[in-house]
Amino acid sequence: MNRIFSINTLKVIVMRNHTKLRAFELADDLAVMIYKMTRRFPKEEIYGLTSQMRRAAISVPSNIVEGCARGSQVEYHRFLEMAFGSLRELSYQFSLAFGWIILQNKMLLRIRANRS
Repeated sequence: MNRIFSINTLKVIVMRNHTKLRAFELADDLAVMIYKMTRRFPKEEIYGLTSQMRRAAISVPSNIVEGCARGSQVEYHRFLEMAFGSLRELSYQFSLAFGWIILQNKMLLRIRANRS
């Protein structure tokens, strides 16, 4: 941890190093994975589910970083809670996308079966 001492306020601010947090590493990997995965989404979803998933995925590590930069433990925890909220949002969006992919595959199988 880096410590910053302010002479004017006589307040000690503890700066956390987000790169040392396993949660940040995992969140960063997840964001990269979501960006790669959503490249394969249909073009008509670029402003819909693709955009939502990418924003939620970026929000997780971003909130961890911002929380680490905050001076108080309360603010740090608040940003970790926001990161968790974004992760839950992404989890729903992922299940929605997965369900959509399964539905698309079933529709393709039905079309192929009807052609036979």
